[in-house]
Amino acid sequence: MEGLHNTTIAAISTAMSDAGIGIVRMSGPDAFAIADRVYKGKRDKKLSDQQTHTIHYGYVVDKERMIDEVLVMLMKGPHSYTGEDTVEIDCHGGVYVVKRILELLIERGARPAEPGEFTKRAFLNGKLDLSQAEAVGDLISSRNQYALESSLNHLKGNIKNKISELRSEIIYHTAFIESALDDPEHINVDGYGEKLRKCVDGLMKQIRDLIETYDNGRMIREGIRTVILGKPNAGKSSLLNALLGEERAIVTEIAGTTRDILEEHINLKGISLNVIDTAGIRDTEDVVEKIGVERARDYAERADLILYVIDASMPLDDNDRKILQIIQKKKSVILLNKSDLDVVVQEEDVKNEYFASNLSEYKEEYLEDFHIPVISVSVKENKGIYVLKSTLNHLFYAGNLSFNDEICITNIRHKTALQDAFSALERVMESIDSGMPEDFYSIDLLDAYESLGSITGESVGEDLVNEIFCKFCMGK
Repeated sequence: MEGLHNTTIAAISTAMSDAGIGIVRMSGPDAFAIADRVYKGKRDKKLSDQQTHTIHYGYVVDKERMIDEVLVMLMKGPHSYTGEDTVEIDCHGGVYVVKRILELLIERGARPAEPGEFTKRAFLNGKLDLSQAEAVGDLISSRNQYALESSLNHLKGNIKNKISELRSEIIYHTAFIESALDDPEHINVDGYGEKLRKCVDGLMKQIRDLIETYDNGRMIREGIRTVILGKPNAGKSSLLNALLGEERAIVTEIAGTTRDILEEHINLKGISLNVIDTAGIRDTEDVVEKIGVERARDYAERADLILYVIDASMPLDDNDRKILQIIQKKKSVILLNKSDLDVVVQEEDVKNEYFASNLSEYKEEYLEDFHIPVISVSVKENKGIYVLKSTLNHLFYAGNLSFNDEICITNIRHKTALQDAFSALERVMESIDSGMPEDFYSIDLLDAYESLGSITGESVGEDLVNEIFCKFCMGK
């Protein structure tokens, strides 16, 4: 793994659009010297002679030509984000201005930064561990308050601290076993397998608990995969438009208007919903519509939440019964739409059909235990939409998906590493049960130790590090 860099990098750290200010950042051993070559203050002073963590007013100049009026912030390493000498130039936020300053810095000795290279340097210089560095990227891409708070917790080191705690316990027992094997005359391991079993059992429970947070963590980070199901012309596309607050889906009186998938992102009272409007589910001979129906079923299988829209002005039929079978094992909300018309479907009718459709899956004593919310709405008149939004908020963030200060795994890489560690500890338990020699324990304990270390970056290759940081935005 490469250590401290010997080049100085520069990048624009703000969005490339007209704005009040723009920031151009440099990091590396020559950052102050390069800044001196482009900076002119009111007094004749060199930035490289100034104290760290100070701000200086002046101008960026190209020889004698003034480029912009600026504030320059100086941060000497190791007390900076990257751990290196860092200079940030706050200029006016025009696209041409920030590009011209960046070009000038490159002309004077810096090189263009790669995506995520500032944070990569912070990791390589020991300012952040890998889980914290990934949290920086998650923080930037946060789509709701819960994702923001989760990223901040990771950035503060809650994953790092937990993984360090687990690894410390594993390495203690590994070292004991290795010492006993090297010095059997003075260190006795008789009966150590049973002592190790209790420890490994506790470690496995902690790791299992972390793994089980992933589904909730994924929803916090990426949004809740939400699929709108229903028969043709039930009001699915109208519901999507109502949730969005704009006309995105085509709505007509013709059944089967929606034939393909339409996906939109909605931030709803702090909840991120990735909402998919699907083709109406019904038996059809139309080839294109049939493909749309199959896609709707596939998306429903992978959904975190299903919004089932029923046309309450029409009796339930076989198509409704098929949809009720689809949602039986899914977190769902049932909407009785078109309440502004003469309604023929009530909540009790839905319950009866639900249990009739899924009777084989339920025992008689559970028939009264119906937990799916049923809401009467009129999407056309925007009635019941507020109740739906409040129900969704309660369903996730006051129910199964709650955010607190506990660790919540949001990264599939972390989940995979935890699963690998868990499998290694399972092998330790198998060795103990089989009465294997103690050196077998240490082999698998070290595998678990290495797997956990890949989360924090203590046992990863350079290729993985490069892959992680190349996904970052430029200038970060």
